[in-house]
Amino acid sequence: MKIDVYRIEQALKMAEGQNLDLVEISPNVDPPICKVIDYSKFKYEQKKKKKEIKAKAQKTVVKEIRFGPNTDGHDFNFKLNHAVKFLKDGSKVKAYVHFYGRSIVFKDRGEILLLKFAQALEEYGKVEQFPKMEGKRMTLFLAPKTLKK
Repeated sequence: MKIDVYRIEQALKMAEGQNLDLVEISPNVDPPICKVIDYSKFKYEQKKKKKEIKAKAQKTVVKEIRFGPNTDGHDFNFKLNHAVKFLKDGSKVKAYVHFYGRSIVFKDRGEILLLKFAQALEEYGKVEQFPKMEGKRMTLFLAPKTLKK
């Protein structure tokens, strides 16, 4: 591989002679840096690297836990245990209270329930989004706490 300064016409002829493409690498320098390569092969390798990086990236899993506005203690603890397991596994938790029919008048109960839920999970996860009303649902997002090594 020879590194030298050529005129554009000469560089194009060199690339054409080798049945390759002349690709501009750094256009902002003087003179611009170009390389004689097979462009389709270059694009294919770039795509392959991107796909490999994407495959290695960690996927975020969101687990949902549903409550009613009148959820009692046993059900609350049962769902709390599930949330603890999800957070320990590294998943995010979306807890929501679904208001159906006339239960929409108990919005304050739903908010208290979600805040109590977040407080109970304080040592396993941190609140990402506090209770927020969206239509007939009040949602709360929790993310797992990162372990210090």
